[in-house]
Amino acid sequence: MTRDSLFSRAALLLLLLFLLGPFVITCMAGFSDAETLAFPPRSYSWRWTLAVLQDGEFLRAFLTSLEIALLATVAALLLGVPVAYVFSRMPPPGMGVIRLVITSPLIVPGMVAGLALLRHLVLRIDAPVFLGLFIGHLALSIPYAIRVTYASLSNLRVDIEDAAVTLGATRLRAFFMIVLPNIRGALIAAFFLAFITSFNQVPVSLFLTGPGISTLPIEMLGRVESTFDPSIAALSTVLVVFSMLLVFAAERVLGFSKYM
Repeated sequence: MTRDSLFSRAALLLLLLFLLGPFVITCMAGFSDAETLAFPPRSYSWRWTLAVLQDGEFLRAFLTSLEIALLATVAALLLGVPVAYVFSRMPPPGMGVIRLVITSPLIVPGMVAGLALLRHLVLRIDAPVFLGLFIGHLALSIPYAIRVTYASLSNLRVDIEDAAVTLGATRLRAFFMIVLPNIRGALIAAFFLAFITSFNQVPVSLFLTGPGISTLPIEMLGRVESTFDPSIAALSTVLVVFSMLLVFAAERVLGFSKYM
């Protein structure tokens, strides 16, 4: 084994340790049987995993996160796909600037975006908590819908759509019958990306959460401030596995990585 090869393997091992180490520690702590969070655990049990799955507050927060993520993702696709279609077929003047503005929620720090949404949605127009969370998550989901769909539309031959129009189909019918079936993989990939981003969102939700309505990450954050048992570690493990299964399913079915 050459020196370069040995160095490459050592660098890869250190990178994997850096990326997976925190998850391994959290996972092991989540299966601890102790009363307080500790690593390494002295004994292992499903006790805390079962406890968080039966916790009413966590369940309500999970359903809220799920509802907001689904609504925001669907709305982002309904708004983002037409925009991506216009960008790919009839690019407006100043296309680069427009794309930068649309994708700015991915660039601007989440704390800044959350503070801006708090200022305008809550303090100025006094929007309901659920509506504010929905709008905030929608703003974060739209860039994924546009970018992923636009990448797929840019690789779709325009003459296929033109041929359908030449044969008598309207532009709208050609869009639904020709374009959408050919970008189905990109739509599903955009859905997964936007959904996972919304479901796990913390900074924006932290500013927009109010009395009676809390997303799961914010509920976990509040629980960490008041308790020091392994329940949060157990729930974190469940959420990581949940997210990984979604991504793995998308990769196996769609070849998820080619859209990123």
